[in-house]
Amino acid sequence: MTLPAPSPTAWIRFLAHLLFILAAWTLFIKYLFPVGYALAYGEHWARYIYWDLWPLAHVWLGWALLMRPHYTRALAVSMSVIEILIICTLFVFFLADPEWSIWRTNWFVNKVFVLTCFVLVLAATVPIQKNLKERPL
Repeated sequence: MTLPAPSPTAWIRFLAHLLFILAAWTLFIKYLFPVGYALAYGEHWARYIYWDLWPLAHVWLGWALLMRPHYTRALAVSMSVIEILIICTLFVFFLADPEWSIWRTNWFVNKVFVLTCFVLVLAATVPIQKNLKERPL
């Protein structure tokens, strides 16, 4: 029988809740706002939606940070690295020729917050003790 995982620190709980808020905000920015806009202007409801499942992945990581399954650290590191690489790549292309429409500005602001969140999550996986044996995750 395995021992239960130690309870998360206040910082890890903060990051988990930040991920939940980020998922809710992303749902609004990427789905609810575009649907409302399209319907208000008589267009097809899905015209401005960019479909993906990242909000579900963010909720999953937030849950993992709180519940501490055995794969939490690997999930946090891999999801953070993937998100950071994707967002930085997208920023390079966007900032080479920016289009500051309402849609691209919403996208850009959302990605700035997602990038910040995942830099913080990745930083939480780095050993912080002098003996380098203990990690927050």
